[in-house]
Amino acid sequence: MNDQGLLDAVLDLSRRAGEAILEVYGTDFDVAAKEDRSPLTEADLRAHRVIVDGLAALTPDLPVLSEESASVPYRTREGWERYWLVDPLDGTKEFVSRNGEFTVNIALVEGHAPDLGVVYAPVKEVAYLGGARLGAWRVERDRAREPIAVQRSLRRPARVVGSRSHAGESLQRFLANLGECELVSMGSSLKLCLVADGTADVYPRLGPTSEWDTAAAQAVVEGAGGRVTDTRLERLRYNAKPELLNPHFLVFGDSSVDWTRYL
Repeated sequence: MNDQGLLDAVLDLSRRAGEAILEVYGTDFDVAAKEDRSPLTEADLRAHRVIVDGLAALTPDLPVLSEESASVPYRTREGWERYWLVDPLDGTKEFVSRNGEFTVNIALVEGHAPDLGVVYAPVKEVAYLGGARLGAWRVERDRAREPIAVQRSLRRPARVVGSRSHAGESLQRFLANLGECELVSMGSSLKLCLVADGTADVYPRLGPTSEWDTAAAQAVVEGAGGRVTDTRLERLRYNAKPELLNPHFLVFGDSSVDWTRYL
């Protein structure tokens, strides 16, 4: 299967996972707490099963690392040259609050970087897909793919996308340093996708995230001509250390700007 065929197959799989999520979304579901106190619902688990089973059928030789099965020891996964990195339901807080801003994230990682990825928002029925070698697209419902690209010249006022659930003092400091700007609040990995499609200029993430939160959307951003970097402007890397937490990072379209000056 070529890359475009693989993207289509993963898009279909993400939609099937989205259907499983929406089956729970319309019910009076229970919310449990994980060890890190983040929320967990039946929707997370159903989507996980759909995706893991689907990827096993699609690429039986590739391992899968999912948020809901993240206990794979580093001594095992450090030998993985190519693997699937999955967040079955990114934005569980948004799911619980029923604002629709949650996604299914599926990325193929190769050589510590996302090769291709799909981000699907079930309530909005919109998907973002792509990769650095492939380009990037937005797909609404059953419509044709629409190519997307980042905003390559910083606008004034700048449009900054920030977390709806995790905004803090670091983001406020960034906004103050940036000057005239407009803040767009959004949940889940949709924040990265708003940079990918040019809606926003920059997304500074100055709080904790995990690798499955960003890999699929990073593939889309890079396919759209943007960058996802740490605060030293080095490309965000995956499966390169025992812990699965990301450093603080920046997502942007205009590479001529020294975004670190606003931190």
